[in-house]
Amino acid sequence: MTLPKFLRASIALGVGWLLLVAAATAAEPSRPNVIVILADDVGYGDLGCYGATKIKTPHLDALAEGGLRFTDAHSPAAVCTPTRYALLTGQYAFRHPPGSRILSGVAPLGIPLDRPTLPKLLGDAGYATGAVGKWHLGLGDRETNYNAEINPGPREVGFQYSFLIPATGDRTPCVYVENGRVVGYDPHDPIRVDYQQKVGDDPTGLENPELLTNQKPSHGHNNTIVNGISRIGWMSGGQAARWKDEEMADTITQKAVRFIDDQAAQPFFLYFATHDAHVPRCPHPRFRGQSEHGLRGDAIVELDWCVGEILTALARHKLTDNTLVMFTSDNGGVMDDGYLDGTQHDASGHRCNGALRGFKGGLYEGGHRVPLIVRWPRKVPAGKTSAELISHVDLFATLAAVVGQTLPEGGAPDSFDCSAALFSQRPARPCRESLLHQAGNPNWLAVRQRNWKYIPPAPGNGRTSAGPELYDLSVDPAETKNVAQNHPETVQELTTLLSQLRQAARTRPIPSE
Repeated sequence: MTLPKFLRASIALGVGWLLLVAAATAAEPSRPNVIVILADDVGYGDLGCYGATKIKTPHLDALAEGGLRFTDAHSPAAVCTPTRYALLTGQYAFRHPPGSRILSGVAPLGIPLDRPTLPKLLGDAGYATGAVGKWHLGLGDRETNYNAEINPGPREVGFQYSFLIPATGDRTPCVYVENGRVVGYDPHDPIRVDYQQKVGDDPTGLENPELLTNQKPSHGHNNTIVNGISRIGWMSGGQAARWKDEEMADTITQKAVRFIDDQAAQPFFLYFATHDAHVPRCPHPRFRGQSEHGLRGDAIVELDWCVGEILTALARHKLTDNTLVMFTSDNGGVMDDGYLDGTQHDASGHRCNGALRGFKGGLYEGGHRVPLIVRWPRKVPAGKTSAELISHVDLFATLAAVVGQTLPEGGAPDSFDCSAALFSQRPARPCRESLLHQAGNPNWLAVRQRNWKYIPPAPGNGRTSAGPELYDLSVDPAETKNVAQNHPETVQELTTLLSQLRQAARTRPIPSE
C-alpha cells in the first residue's frame, strides 16, 4: 500500500524532528556532579593563583586556570562552625545560636532536623550525597556518646555517607566517625570525653610537658596528649581508634576518592572538608620541607596534593567535563593558632592573607575574604577572574539553580542565587549588593554594601579603633584608611542597614516580590 504524498512528507518531518530532539538531548550534559572542597584556615594569599610565591600549589593553580577565580568571595563567618552551618543551611549562623560559635567535641548537632539543607535538596534531586573530613557541627541530641551509634548527625542532615573528624584536630576526641560509629572502636576500651574536667589517667600538656614529642602549645591546647600533641579537652579510652595526625590527609582523601569511585555511575554531591591548614599542622613526612613557609606552608602543599587526588579520580572516571568543582576556605588564614610550630617566627615573608588586613576570627577582610575557585569545563569561563560579591551562604541557592531544583519554602533564607556569576565573568547584574560578616563572636557583625564596608564600634577582635570604621574597598581593600568621619551619612545608612539585616528573618527576597 502506497501512502499519500502529503502523509509521507508529514511522517518524514516527524521522524526528522524526533531525531533532532534526540540529538539535542544527547548533546546536552546531564546534571553535573558537585564537589565542594572546603579547606581550613587557608587565607586569601596562600595559593599560587592568588599570589603566593613561597608555597607551590600546582593542582589548585591548574583548577583556577581551567575555571573561574573569585576575588571578592567571603566566608559567612571568620571561624569554622558558623561558616559550615551557613554553607549547609543557607542561613546566617548568628540567627541560630547552636551553630553560631565554635563547638566542642561533645556538642550536640547544631543544625535543626527540620531545617532544609543543601545535601537534603540534592538528595531529593536524585544525587548520592557524601560528607568526608572535618565536621565540627556537633553530633547527637545531647552530649555526644562515642560508645554507641551516634545520631542525629550527617545522615539526618542529608548525607547518605559520612566519614568525619568530629570536631577539629586540636580537639578531643581524636577518632574518626564513619556513618555514625567510631572507626576501630573497642568496646573493652570505652571512650570518655569532657571539656570541663579531666577524665581518665592520660597525661596532659599542662601536667606532663616533657611528654610532648610533637608540638608544644603556645596558648591553651594543654589537655590530653594524643600522638605527642596536647589538645583542647580531655579524653580517655579509644586507644585503638585514635588517629595519627600525619596520616589524616591521606586517610580522608582516600575516603573521598572511594566515594567518587563508588558513585561514578550516578550524579553525586561530595562535601570534602579538609583539615589542612588547621592546627596542629602535621603534614605527612613526604611533604615536610616542600614549602618556604614552614609547617603551615607544607600543610598547604599537602592540601594541594589532596585536591590533585580528587581531580585525578574524576579524570579516571571521565567525569571531569560534567563535574562542578568548587574550592574555598572556611575563613581567613592565621599564623599562631595555639601551637609552637615555627609559624610565628616564619621569616619567609609569606603573608597568609596577602595584602589584606587581619586574620581568622576578626571582622577585617583577612578574617573572611577567601579563595574561591569554580571549574565546570565548557560551562564556567576558563582562566578568568570575577569580582562578583559572593559568600558561602549563597552556595545553597546557587547550586539549587544549577541543578534545576526549587528552594524549599522557608529554606536558605540568606542565600542568593549567584549562578549567573559562575557562568559569566561579568553577569548582567550583581547577585547581591549587601552581605553580613560575622566575627568569632556572633554578636560582632559588620556589613558590606556594594563597595562600602562598615564595622560598628565594638571592643576586641584585633581592632585598633573604638569608634565606627568605614572603608571604601574599591580603592582600599587592605582597609588602611578609616573614612568614617568623612562620610557620616554613609555611616548612618549602613548602621541602619546592619540593624535591619540583623533583625530580619531573611535577607533573600521572596520570589513574588
